[in-house]
Amino acid sequence: MLISSIMYSYVVRKVDRFQQYYIKQEYELQLFTTQVKCNARSFTLEQVLDISYKPFSSEKGLLYLHTHQGVFKYEIQADPSTFINEYKRLKTT
Repeated sequence: MLISSIMYSYVVRKVDRFQQYYIKQEYELQLFTTQVKCNARSFTLEQVLDISYKPFSSEKGLLYLHTHQGVFKYEIQADPSTFINEYKRLKTT
């Protein structure tokens, strides 16, 4: 069951013969009762050690997913407090 979600951006650099350009893609980070899923991978709640957030402008920030496999960062443009609070609630129950 989906508990919470937040949109994140991922920028891909493309290079062709004469120029380079960037493509911004939007994905959803989803928190379920047993796992956290993003576009490329998923983690069980047991694998997620913590979630933190660091704003870097008035509109954007980085959400960090601390896991057994390392730290994964997601560029977000929304307030992540609901997502983080729901994660912490799930971890304590």
